[in-house]
Amino acid sequence: MSSNERRPTATNAPTLERLQKVLAARGVASRRAAEELILEGRVSVDGRVVTELGTKVDPTRAEIRVGGRVLKQPRAIYLVLNKPRGYITTASDPEGRRTIFDLLDPTELRERVYPVGRLDMDSEGLLLLTNDGEFANHVAHPRYRLDKEYNALVEGSPAPGALAQLARGGFLIDGGRTSPADVSIIGHEAGGTWLRVVIHEGRKRQVRRMMEDIGHPVRRLRRVRLGPVTLAGLPAATYRPLSPEELGRLRRMVGLANDGQGADKEQSAARAVTPTGARPVPTGGQRPAPTNAGRAATRTLGEGRPRTPQGRASSGPPERQRGRPTEGRGGAERGKPRRDERGDRDGAGGTGGRGGRRPGGTQQRRTRP
Repeated sequence: MSSNERRPTATNAPTLERLQKVLAARGVASRRAAEELILEGRVSVDGRVVTELGTKVDPTRAEIRVGGRVLKQPRAIYLVLNKPRGYITTASDPEGRRTIFDLLDPTELRERVYPVGRLDMDSEGLLLLTNDGEFANHVAHPRYRLDKEYNALVEGSPAPGALAQLARGGFLIDGGRTSPADVSIIGHEAGGTWLRVVIHEGRKRQVRRMMEDIGHPVRRLRRVRLGPVTLAGLPAATYRPLSPEELGRLRRMVGLANDGQGADKEQSAARAVTPTGARPVPTGGQRPAPTNAGRAATRTLGEGRPRTPQGRASSGPPERQRGRPTEGRGGAERGKPRRDERGDRDGAGGTGGRGGRRPGGTQQRRTRP
């Protein structure tokens, strides 16, 4: 059992959400249109008509009716996505850039899902997506200090003193000092060094800013692990449901093991729809119409190896380090107490974004722009 699982869990209070947000998440209408429905007196909660905007409800327990019809509870969805570079973690972008939701197949996903934390456009790797607000809030909350493991390719070769500085922490980011990080060298490449970095907080662009402070800017950054969940066997631009084992361990780590719903949610993670065939995602404009031409489990996003900003081919960190939980020194097994910090955004928490829909099967799915 990891140090995360040995920590005492906090008392679980109901997670309340704004009523219009719940209506939008269940596909009733956009949030703006949902507000109009509330103001018109067409929405009731537990038998009481609600006309005040901002009213908060427990979406897992409240009986919500719109126009007299009961809204069904959506099936809980838990996905892990291997985000490639060049995509932003948001629902839509006014500049027309590609978002992570362009990687989801709308013919398979019916419910809206939201990212747990963020990765910036130039970062890549593991990102959780879910429609379970309570789960997302607990995973992102700094009190549980889930391991966030990254492989970072930095300029030059950090001296032992620089690595010791990272291990001590204390970098001033977003008005606070960072906690100690577990950092080790895992490889070298064309004037750069691959580092394994494990943090337990998530200030905005934290890893990049820490490396800049020691004089070794990041050339490539990839998140490979969040708690017990890794990218092992998941190619870039593909996603899959969390396994019941992964979901169960995550829920225990963040204090949700005894909430009375864990077993049902772990079982729902195992149920999935057989994929109808992956489709390429266009770089702009609308998606192509669904086809029944193929039932292939995978499709590639692009050919060749990823490239560094300088244009050199990047082989990535040593394979033995990629996407696997680490034991021993540092990581989940160290168990040293660290100061609680904020959410995760490139190391960064919080939720945001738009919905996808219901996950496909346990098979992996790839799409390509």
